[in-house]
Amino acid sequence: MVSLVRDLADGVKLIQLMEIMGDTSLGRYNKNPRMRIQMAENVNKALEFITSRGVKLTNIGPEDIMDGNLKLILGMIWTLILRFTIADISEEGLRAKEGLLLWCQRKTEPYNEVDVQDFSYSWSDGLALCALIHCHRPDLLDYNKLDKSDRHGNTRLAFTVAAEHLNIPQLLEVEDLCDAAHPDERSVMTYIASFFHAFSTMDQAETESRRVEKFAELMQSVWLIRNDYERRIRLLLAALSEIQSQWAATELATTYTAAKEQSSEFTNYKQTTKRTWVTERQDVATLFGNVQTKLKTYGLREYVPPQGLALSDLDDAWQTLLEKEAERSRAINARIRMIKEALRKSFAKVANDFEMKLHEISRELLSIGGPLEEQQVRAQDIQLRIPALEEGLQSVAIAEAECHAANVEENDYTVFTTQDLQFELELVVHSIQKKITFIDNQIVSRNMTNLTPAQLEQFESTFRYFDKDESNTLNIAEMVAALASLGIVYSEEDMDIIYDQLVSEYGAMTFEAFINLLVEITEDQTSSEQLRDSFRGIAKNKPFVTELDLRLAHLPPAAIDYLREAMPKGQNEVGEAEYDYDKFLNDADPFLIFVVHHPSALNHPFTRRRTITMASGVAVNPECVTAFQDLKLKKKSKYIIFNLNSTMTEIVVHKTGEEKDYEEFLKHLPEAECRWAIYDLEFEKDGGQRNKLLFISWSPDDAKVKQKMVFASSREALKRSLNGIAVEIQGTDFSEVAHESVLEKASKGTK
Repeated sequence: MVSLVRDLADGVKLIQLMEIMGDTSLGRYNKNPRMRIQMAENVNKALEFITSRGVKLTNIGPEDIMDGNLKLILGMIWTLILRFTIADISEEGLRAKEGLLLWCQRKTEPYNEVDVQDFSYSWSDGLALCALIHCHRPDLLDYNKLDKSDRHGNTRLAFTVAAEHLNIPQLLEVEDLCDAAHPDERSVMTYIASFFHAFSTMDQAETESRRVEKFAELMQSVWLIRNDYERRIRLLLAALSEIQSQWAATELATTYTAAKEQSSEFTNYKQTTKRTWVTERQDVATLFGNVQTKLKTYGLREYVPPQGLALSDLDDAWQTLLEKEAERSRAINARIRMIKEALRKSFAKVANDFEMKLHEISRELLSIGGPLEEQQVRAQDIQLRIPALEEGLQSVAIAEAECHAANVEENDYTVFTTQDLQFELELVVHSIQKKITFIDNQIVSRNMTNLTPAQLEQFESTFRYFDKDESNTLNIAEMVAALASLGIVYSEEDMDIIYDQLVSEYGAMTFEAFINLLVEITEDQTSSEQLRDSFRGIAKNKPFVTELDLRLAHLPPAAIDYLREAMPKGQNEVGEAEYDYDKFLNDADPFLIFVVHHPSALNHPFTRRRTITMASGVAVNPECVTAFQDLKLKKKSKYIIFNLNSTMTEIVVHKTGEEKDYEEFLKHLPEAECRWAIYDLEFEKDGGQRNKLLFISWSPDDAKVKQKMVFASSREALKRSLNGIAVEIQGTDFSEVAHESVLEKASKGTK
């Protein structure tokens, strides 16, 4: 169009404009009118369409348009613009101008330099136009690089970009906005409306794209959920089937431990795996519901799962699983009960069998009779069966432990426990030992022909009383107490020697050792009256005894020779020697005289013990006294070592030495033999020289018991012969006779 007056006069372009603006056809009209009436018809047709669309035209008719009334034509054009371009604009409930203004304000709000308050001066610097373009199409211009003070340049840039890239015709000139004191509101509004429609179209396209995108996303999400549902329900159904197959293929255990393990595995399955499946089942049902909800929300067709993957199929499989679970639980529990019952019977059998064996042994033990040797053999045979019984008790304990492990507390098949049978076994073992001990003691007692039955009974009861642990042995305290109860008392040192001697001979203070000790004591402790009666018997009641009487009594020649010399002697009328045994017995200790002149008696066990409490009778050779005097008075030697002669009847000088080195002296003391020694010890004290004579009793631990006993009993005889001894040293090892030790003892009390 070139001119509103000329171009609208025939009505053709006006009709075309209405068809474009109304997006409809006005029907047939005169496209090439030549007559005024044809033009009037066209114009009237267009005006009727405008009126039909609710647009009120005031004071304008066909003649005004045909005659070119510009003012009325412009008014009509503005009315059309308002109706078809601006009236449809809506923003947050506001329509037309207010809506368009609000739209502009919202779009330009992020831009600090823009403040849209109207459709006039707010647009005069071009920044609002550039902001609208940048808001929708930031690719067309860079708002941040604009020179905010260049009003004309910014406006021109906006016009150019809008025309070239947004198909918005330039309805205004730069000067209309930038140079006018008050830009025309209608013109600006009309131009800005073009931006609204252009960007609205763009927004609509974007909305349509978003709508399609949203639908695609919806369908994709539905597709994903559906596939996820099908995948998960398929896996869940397979898992339910697999666990049932495993149960069907697994044999039930035959032992309690294995059965309990199966029960534990089943419980663990219910607390872990099954709970996972319960959760998964709920999640799968939720997925299915989500698919259906989304499809229903958008009016889409309902989802039908593939064959076998419906929720009803899962419900059926779940119900089958519950039934199989119940079967599995019942089977495991039944097997555990069966195993427990078998354990009860198994324990009862071994326990009852063991008790029967104990009873049989007890009965056999009670039935032992006959000669003592036969009883001893039978008791020992029974004792040999105990290890096998103890092994059998281990089987009972193992069976009971299996019952305990299976929590089997009650048992109707037996009244015994391992503890009960252990107690009974200990009683049987104890009874066997007591029986064997009794038989052994009876054999020992029987062989003691020199004791009366009353004595044997007394000694045996005494031994049993003090044998507190029933081991058929006495410790040293028990032995001392037992002897004391029988009126036999020795010194503590003597008791130690007696006990050690018996342990060395018998291995322990056994009943046999105890009886032999008492036999020896009772046989050898002959009273003076008994001895006198014996002499009287040999003399056939004469007050004297002859050599012939002694020979007829079968005394040893040595004893006869001694008695001939020791007993007071007289002669009868024929010159035969007669010996007064009464005077002899009154004047001397016959036992002492006998030992002194008959050293072979020292080999008798009791004689060795008697030497403990009585002088041994060993003589001191005069050379011992001479050597001592030479050392003491003449200082001919530094030390003297004494020993017993080969027959252990006399103390002799073994060695003398002049070496002043004490360590050299110690080298002459043997490690495993007893000795006595005199040593002249010299030492300094308080600035003065001192000396003392030491008497050393050397009795090492490794020496023989017999030798230690004789040396101990002979010590006093030697000491009495040596006057002037200052210090006595007892030595059982070299640490007790070391120089430091003896020096300490010697220096005490020295002034």
